[in-house]
Amino acid sequence: MSSRLASISRRALSRRIPLGSRSVQVTADSTRLSSEPGEPSQPFTVTLDENTFKGYRTETPGLEVSVTKENLLEWYKDMSLMRKMEQAAGAMYQAKLIRGFCHLAVGQEAIAVGFHSSMSQDDKLITSYRCHPFAVLRGGTIKGVLAELLGRQAGMSNGKGGSMHIFTPTFFGGNGIVGAQVPLGAGISFADKYMNKSTVTFTLYGDGAANQGQVFEAFNMAKLWNLPCVFVCENNKYGMGTSAERSSANTEYYTRGDLIPGIQANGMDVIAVHQAVKHAREWALSDKGPLLLEFVTYRYGGHSMSDPGTTYRTREEVQRMRSTQDPIKGLQKYIEDWGLASEETLKEMDKQAKAEVDAAVEEAKQSLEPELKDLWTDIYFAGTEPPFMRGREREEVRLDIAS
Repeated sequence: MSSRLASISRRALSRRIPLGSRSVQVTADSTRLSSEPGEPSQPFTVTLDENTFKGYRTETPGLEVSVTKENLLEWYKDMSLMRKMEQAAGAMYQAKLIRGFCHLAVGQEAIAVGFHSSMSQDDKLITSYRCHPFAVLRGGTIKGVLAELLGRQAGMSNGKGGSMHIFTPTFFGGNGIVGAQVPLGAGISFADKYMNKSTVTFTLYGDGAANQGQVFEAFNMAKLWNLPCVFVCENNKYGMGTSAERSSANTEYYTRGDLIPGIQANGMDVIAVHQAVKHAREWALSDKGPLLLEFVTYRYGGHSMSDPGTTYRTREEVQRMRSTQDPIKGLQKYIEDWGLASEETLKEMDKQAKAEVDAAVEEAKQSLEPELKDLWTDIYFAGTEPPFMRGREREEVRLDIAS
């Protein structure tokens, strides 16, 4: 019976995905130089591949992008730092210094860095558990993230939250419940609109969360209230142990907002991500309401550290993506081919990034674990604590009141 069901599933998939249908470009190095670079801060123009974007009920972003040498070198530095941070986290997990869940974003660095490059300081972002690069870029630190993963006091949540509960004033996590951050993102957007703030909320979720009912409820409310919210699907093609095609009847996630327009974009090219987010932000600030944005990307590791990531895809596929479509190597090619920096300069930047991450690892390890008394702190916003908390002994409550 199981072989028969598998055969039926394969036939159904072949009917859903017509051969030869146009798909968005997902290469990391297909952008072309259109004007000669000048001084480090002087803008020059590059042209994205014609298949970088696809649109649903809307025009797609322009293919001509203005960048500077400073932009590209900064993005390279950030992407290198984020990868080395995630690799360090993976090594500490394998050494059993990090326990519990750990979801790494190795291979998806272009999305976090491209996002940050087009956001304002006050824009908000909320995502799922694959969140470490966003946490750093939106105001955190590498030491703060790694210490949090280790459960130490120097962590961004004082060692009590772990990788799924890391926050900054404009970054709302890191959320552990699949899809639950999507209605929260709509709520953050509603609050900012209610207070007449000229900001955009970017609400991220994965392809594995795209079928959650609360996702569609949030879409509906955002459209009804015309919220400045951009819903972003990071489609890395695999959920927890299964491909997108096996879990979703419609894998073009940017079309699933009904009346909400959508854009699908190349998530492996940081310049394409920068342009897509810039376009989406301008859309939301123009009082056009919500927008769906899907980035087609790829994770090299498993869903989490406990998932080898090779039972539902081949090792050859992973290696092919690493060797041909790596987002950091793609940006490196741009920088070298366009004469912005030499290979030696970029290697030195990689060396510096590794040294910075190594230092953060050692500092995080030196931090102490939270004390028992810390169990009763950070439960309520400062100044709103009740006179007692459930679960405490009466003697503890009396001592606190007396003090």
